[in-house]
This record gives sequence, structure tokens and C-alpha cells, in this order.
Amino acid sequence: MPYIEESNYRAPSFLYKNPHFSTIYIGRFKKTKSPNYQRKRLELSDGDFIDIDFILKNPDRAVVLCHGLEGASTRAYNNTSADFFLKNDFSVFAWNNRSCSGEMNRLPKLYHHGVVEDFKEMIDFVLGQGFQEVCLLGFSMGGAQIMNYLGTMKIDPRVKAAVSVSTPIQLKSSAESLKKGFNRVYLKNFTRKISKKLKSKSEQFPDLLDWSQIQSIRTFDEIDEFFTAPLHGFTGREDYYERASPGFVMEEIKTPVLIINSLDDPFLGDTCYPIEFAKNHSFVYLETPLSGGHCAFPMKNSNHSYSEIRALEFFRMVNRKP
Repeated sequence: MPYIEESNYRAPSFLYKNPHFSTIYIGRFKKTKSPNYQRKRLELSDGDFIDIDFILKNPDRAVVLCHGLEGASTRAYNNTSADFFLKNDFSVFAWNNRSCSGEMNRLPKLYHHGVVEDFKEMIDFVLGQGFQEVCLLGFSMGGAQIMNYLGTMKIDPRVKAAVSVSTPIQLKSSAESLKKGFNRVYLKNFTRKISKKLKSKSEQFPDLLDWSQIQSIRTFDEIDEFFTAPLHGFTGREDYYERASPGFVMEEIKTPVLIINSLDDPFLGDTCYPIEFAKNHSFVYLETPLSGGHCAFPMKNSNHSYSEIRALEFFRMVNRKP
């Protein structure tokens, strides 16, 4: 039943029907501004830290923004979402995964799609501010982290709903998609950034791994086999792809979550559109617009995107707000 067969999203012009134009323009060229955040350095239980940027506006309700791979709290999709939810009387929290806030983290671990321990500690911090309603909005990897959290952790009833945008439901499918055609441009950008961080880790912990494998990185196969897996307790990339994929835990989700994955998303493979699953699950909703690119969904005559507008609509529906 929660499969939305007809999305209300329409590309604002012919150009935006091209998924690469939408993805690149929104991600690289659209002018956005971060709110005047406060920053909290949260010390984690394992001795590392994460940085959380926030604005306290409404003492009763908050939205938590979750960035994508090699993103940060200041990405364009986070900035427009923060602006939108502040205007709609929410407090806003935009967290940064380990190593993503501008300062390298202390421990060998970085982050990945299946991180739930850091996510839980971050949510516990947000809940500790006294909110009665907390909603989650994640983009790409951030959406996967939300779903893994909802599917594996005991969820506080104050966490009311979530929206996951452009989310790789099956990581292997996404990794394979990024090897194809023009998508390799995105892949090269990711591998360049991740390689730089891995080189920094090799200087912090020179005896931990065979860091010479950094020179072999061409795709996520090498990153995940030689680095993501051993640094985070997986036996190899296939083990990581399975256990860190939201598809592995979706059946256990009991908090309403809306997935918005456009059918033209260059980052997503065929198994990232769980239509039959959504039709038969009470809490996992799926919307598949014909266009939208990856974390883009631009709107005509608006600085905001469809994703944050639709997220607020979903949160209100779940919480029965007029």
C-alpha cells in the first residue's frame, strides 16, 4: 500500500529532465548559504568525535539532516533543507560523519552507509535537548544510514518519521551503476576525495593496513575491499555490501520512512527501487519520480527542492498535523 504510484514531482524545464544536468548543477553550481549554526563536538563512546551543527528554534520539534558520501553539514541539499525547516518552525540539526566536518577524526574508522552506532549517539544527543518530535531527512548515504538505524536499533517513540532521498537500497547495485558511461565522472570525484582521506589515515596509522593499495583505487571495489571492510569489521566488500545495505534490514523498520528515488538517478541500480516490498510493508513508503537526478529535484521559481517540501508534507501526514 505505501508505494506512491504517481509522484507529484515534475522537472521545472527541459534541461532538468537530464539527470546529469540536475545532479551537477544542484551539487556544484547552485548558490546556497548555511545557516548561522552553533557547533557541538560530541565525544563518542569509543574515544572519537563527531561535530553537529544546529539551530535551536522550536523547543518541541526538530529535524535532523544527514549528508551523503564525502558530504558535510554544509552541502547544498542540507542548506536549502535547513532554510525550509527553519521557516516552518523546526529546530535544525545537521550532523557530520567522522572526518567530514573539516577536521580528521582520531581513530582509524571513518564512516560508511551502515554506521548505526555513531548515528544513535547523535540522535541521543538531539533527544537530550528535550524535543517531543524528531524527524530525520537524509540524502544518498545519509538516507541509507537512517534506514539502517531504523532497522537495527530500538527507536525512541519521539523519533516520529524519516525521509530518505536518492538512497542506495542495495550498495552493490549502486557501486556497479557508477562504473557505467558518464557516471564514471562521479566515481572519479568520489575516489579522488576518499583516496586523500585514506592517505591521511596512512600517516596516522602507518602499520595498520597495506596502504600501498591506495594507488590501485579505480572504483568502489578497491575502496571497499581494501579499506572500508577491514577498517570497519567486515570480511570483504561483498560482506559490506550486504550488511550495510538498507535492503538487509528494511523488513524490521517500524518507524514510517519515505524513500524518494528518481527513476533517472545515475547513482542507483535496478535493485534500489523496492516497489513490491513497499506495496507489502506498513512503514516503508516509496516514491519514484520520473526525473530528479541524484539529490537534486529542483523546483520552478524556488530555491528549495521537492525533497524538503515533500519531507515536510510526509512528516505532517505521519504526525497528523494540519
